[in-house]
Amino acid sequence: MVGQIKRFLVGKPIATEHQHHERLSRITALAVFSSDALSSVAYATEAILSILILAGSAALGLALPVAGGIAVLLVVVAFSYRQTIRAYPKGGGGYIVARENLGDIYGLIAAGALLIDYVLTVAVSISAGVAAITSLASTWGAPWVGGYAVEIGLVCILLVTLANLRGVKESGAIFAVPTYVFIASVMALVIYGVTRDMLFGAQPVEHLLPPEIPSTGEAIGLWLVLRAFAAGCTALTGIEAISDGVPAFKVPESKNAASTLTWMVGILVSMFLGITWLSHAHSAIPNELTHETVLSQIARTTFGNGTIYFVIQVATALILVLAANTAYADFPRLASFLSRDRFLPRQFSSRGDRLVFSNGILALGLFSALLVVIFQANEIAMLPLYAIGVFISFTLSQAGMVRHHFHVKDVGWRQGAMINSLGTLLTAVVLVVLTVTKFTHGAWAVMILIPMLVLLFTSINKHYNSVARQLSLEGANRPIALRRHTSIVLVSGIHRGVLPALQYARSISPDNVMAVYVDLDPDQTERLRQRWIDWGCDVPLVVLESPYRSLITPLFNYIQEVDARYNDHVLTVVLPEFVPAHWWEHMLHNQTGILIKATLMFNKGVVVTSVPYHLER
Repeated sequence: MVGQIKRFLVGKPIATEHQHHERLSRITALAVFSSDALSSVAYATEAILSILILAGSAALGLALPVAGGIAVLLVVVAFSYRQTIRAYPKGGGGYIVARENLGDIYGLIAAGALLIDYVLTVAVSISAGVAAITSLASTWGAPWVGGYAVEIGLVCILLVTLANLRGVKESGAIFAVPTYVFIASVMALVIYGVTRDMLFGAQPVEHLLPPEIPSTGEAIGLWLVLRAFAAGCTALTGIEAISDGVPAFKVPESKNAASTLTWMVGILVSMFLGITWLSHAHSAIPNELTHETVLSQIARTTFGNGTIYFVIQVATALILVLAANTAYADFPRLASFLSRDRFLPRQFSSRGDRLVFSNGILALGLFSALLVVIFQANEIAMLPLYAIGVFISFTLSQAGMVRHHFHVKDVGWRQGAMINSLGTLLTAVVLVVLTVTKFTHGAWAVMILIPMLVLLFTSINKHYNSVARQLSLEGANRPIALRRHTSIVLVSGIHRGVLPALQYARSISPDNVMAVYVDLDPDQTERLRQRWIDWGCDVPLVVLESPYRSLITPLFNYIQEVDARYNDHVLTVVLPEFVPAHWWEHMLHNQTGILIKATLMFNKGVVVTSVPYHLER
């Protein structure tokens, strides 16, 4: 039944030799890897305005120059990552570039920062998508929908997780249509809105409830501008996704990835600047009373409450929900790289039935769902944690590329070094600004989590290295023939399930086998002794006393005693186990065998084996 449910939700397994068919074209890859970056236009402008409004309405005019500065940074970072794509055609995320060029610690810092940022990407994107849904519902007279924001967010995470478990190519096909509908609708809003405003003038937004402009006494100055700039830098999240996922592109991978990155940044900058210009022209500001987003205000003012407004809001909600797909494409891949290098459990490097890293996908879904619950699906509350991790990765990746250029010195290395040096300088400055401006608003948590993750990575690596060292054949002695083999059959009575176990034990050690029974009830023990004479298969029965009715302790002590008798033997503990015909029938029986195996597993020199007896229906 579990298998049938899995097949229905995830789909039929895909053979390994068909992996090359799962590669993505530029059109599909733009939807898979760019949804996070493109969707940021739905909240990046609002994040800027939410800071500027603290100084009153007069400060809102600074939104345009702030957005312009962010757009310049976007272009510089994009050109920097084009260099990374050329240098690392097999995938050059911040972890790989920093580790190869700067060392393990810097690579692990970049990896930890990116893993945190990917989890936040899912939580923020889903929460912002829920905000678009509640904005639409509020506009249509159903503000009560906002009370179910967390539940809606969790359902969205579940759906996106299942879609990604079905495979990269299939999830790309699912997400392509909403992504392109969003691009078309927002570009139509920008082009139509800007043209109409320039020809006929802009009308101010009419709010259902007048927004409350806080009187915090903030002064218009450099500190306010820096905070607004830091808030708007959420528009850069997701830029590195394409360089992480170069192997997912069709051949030639690096060329297709670089072209897709250029298209993505061009579209992103156009939409981001257009939305910011329209928000300034129409005096749109965040309104906590109506829970209506700035993008919704602009679309409603430009097109009214009709069909086009509905399409824009639905497309925005979908792209924000599906923007999480960028993290689902990159988090499992990064986790697989870390697992391959022995910094995460090996389970993360294994592909599932649909040729995707299923364990990474499930882990991402779980962690992001926890964040949505903790922050009650409020993306504004999570934004201070956002972008810190990605700018740490930006800075380390670009610094690693500078060193790569000077070390390799391939064609055009000087130009590449200059581009990456500029990218390093700008992203480092922005990182400092982000850290300072957002530190007391939650960024401190990220700065603590990253060292903790690095410590976890190094601890896992030490364990795997220790295991490899102890399993190595270097300096090992060749095995010698064992002179003695002792078998102990643990019995709870005499029945059909015990007889095959006795036969098996006699086959592997015919001259040194014994059955062991723990006396918990004298009457049952006496009946067992009588029946053992006829059914014991000539195997001696050892009865252990247990005055405190313990089963494990007497068995464990006796096994250690037998094992200590000889130095040149192997001791095998045989467990007779009957297997019920139905899975649910296991719950009707105690799991003593599992407890015994778990206890003896850590007893050096003892082999534990089960002999199953399958019951019929």
